[in-house]
Amino acid sequence: MNTDVILRENVDGLGTIGDIVNVKAGYARNYLVPQGLAHVADSRNVKELEHQKRQLTRKLEKVTNDANALKARIERVTCDFAQRASDEGKLFGSVTSMDLEAKLAAAGIAIDRKKIQLGEPIKTLGEHLVTIKLDAGVTAELKVVVSPEEA
Repeated sequence: MNTDVILRENVDGLGTIGDIVNVKAGYARNYLVPQGLAHVADSRNVKELEHQKRQLTRKLEKVTNDANALKARIERVTCDFAQRASDEGKLFGSVTSMDLEAKLAAAGIAIDRKKIQLGEPIKTLGEHLVTIKLDAGVTAELKVVVSPEEA
């Protein structure tokens, strides 16, 4: 005899959170439900699950819209740095994610520097594109211009 359950946690080989799966009654009664991994899929629980899915969808939509608005603001900004450099165009210092965070903060955009995907500090003159990972999988490209410092 089988029974339907709603998974509350990811269960290897069975499904992910929110899935309604059909399992043997003993497996559900003796393991999944007592361990808190699932609850029985009666009409009340199914309606509650659908309500939670709608709420999560609305929340994800709002987070995505906010991230896209932030992306638009970031991509309008150009970070200009004047640094001392050699004749070959190599900087004596470097431009780091902390510098980029400070420039963005000065422009009124608060970004955690951990979201700035700068593999290594910028050490050459010219234009550079830096990727910034935002919420909901949205990425923005920040234009960074490094010019020689006037003596």
